[in-house]
Amino acid sequence: MAKLDFDKIIDKYVDYCNTAGKIDLNLYEEYNVKRGLRDSNGRGVLTGLTEVSDVVAFRIEDGERIPIPGELYFQGYEVQDLVAGFRDSLYGFEETTYLLLFGKLPTKEELASFVELLEDLRQLPESFNRDVIMKAPSSNMMNVLQKSVLTLYSYDSNPDDLSIKNVLIQCLGLIARLPVMAAYGYQAYRHYYLDKSLVIHRPKKGISTAENILRLLRTDGKYTELEAKVLDVCLVIHAEHGGGNNSTFTTHVLSSTGTDTYSAVAASLGSLKGPRHGGANLKVQQMFDDLKQHVKDWENEDEIREYLQDLLDKKGFDKSGLIYGMGHAVYSESDPRAVILKRYAKELSEEKGLQAEFNLYARVETIAAELIGKQRKTFKTVSANVDFYSGFVYTMLKLPIEIFTPMFAISRISGWSAHRIEELVNNGKIIRPAYKFVGKRREYINIEERTGDICEEVR
Repeated sequence: MAKLDFDKIIDKYVDYCNTAGKIDLNLYEEYNVKRGLRDSNGRGVLTGLTEVSDVVAFRIEDGERIPIPGELYFQGYEVQDLVAGFRDSLYGFEETTYLLLFGKLPTKEELASFVELLEDLRQLPESFNRDVIMKAPSSNMMNVLQKSVLTLYSYDSNPDDLSIKNVLIQCLGLIARLPVMAAYGYQAYRHYYLDKSLVIHRPKKGISTAENILRLLRTDGKYTELEAKVLDVCLVIHAEHGGGNNSTFTTHVLSSTGTDTYSAVAASLGSLKGPRHGGANLKVQQMFDDLKQHVKDWENEDEIREYLQDLLDKKGFDKSGLIYGMGHAVYSESDPRAVILKRYAKELSEEKGLQAEFNLYARVETIAAELIGKQRKTFKTVSANVDFYSGFVYTMLKLPIEIFTPMFAISRISGWSAHRIEELVNNGKIIRPAYKFVGKRREYINIEERTGDICEEVR
């Protein structure tokens, strides 16, 4: 018998998949299916209740939705007020995590105890770095985090206990350890893939999460106070964004099944890895790298406008027709996280001598909003989202691009943990939306009577 051609067989199978899996898009409207759990206007379908956070983009006036500058609340506190309140502290992320988990802002004494608790939990199990992270390095740090989180299950003496006390301990452990696992994963990648010296620092007590991240990632372990402050703000604004975003909804779905904490968080990490979610800031950075190659004069608005119009016309960059970092599923007037980050990006650019680059981002933001509005022929305002400036900030902080999406996870684990505990406390039903079958009923055909032997076709 002749040897089968593997590639040809797979290509044939792909043809079958494309044919069998293609659904008439008109059927979504016919059956009133909320595709992507959104209505026809792009608004999310209400699927749950939460007290953890609130995302606000409009007010109701005489029964009409009126867009407003975006607002984001953590346990009832507006995030802009929190960031302003944390102005003189490098522990804003720790305070935010405490707030999200326990529903109240900590006192000085409570914060000190909480920080000390996280410091004690930050150390990885003995030999974990060597046996789990170093022995099987990866070029993708999100995969490192998923593998590491799932492996921690084996180091837990009671991993499937769903009591709130045990789940809280597990969540606190993950909040403390994710920065360390991401940093060690990157150092392993740097050594084994890039042939650089292997530099491993131990987490240091007495400094904040943001400071530890910079210390663990940098060979000399040094950083400025402004660098640590800006990174702390990044962690705060990314920590939570409502129960409906994809990764947090994944947390709710997995938690509703009664699975363990490590499995739930690993699934959320997988969700966040996607370029439509946590990986979006990478696209923004790549787009700006491309822009710098084509726009010679960063102050020439006509040149910038021409480049951006080419993007919308699917002529430039990745020909997707998108200007990355612009627009949001909920916000229209403004994304409060982008407003905060823009302010700190400007301050950091002044310290780094990168004002010209910051001004380029600001020009692109203004011109892109104008062009997108004209292209869509809509009066709805289009504004920059948090990803627009986050990649620029991370670049100024000299964070490697491989760590951009893990930074999102390091922050969002606080929100995931709060939502997981909320789901378990309320003992909700298993989350199971419905899918309507729109295929055809068929009668069984005996195998001897079937035609189309794929193996014979591709020999």
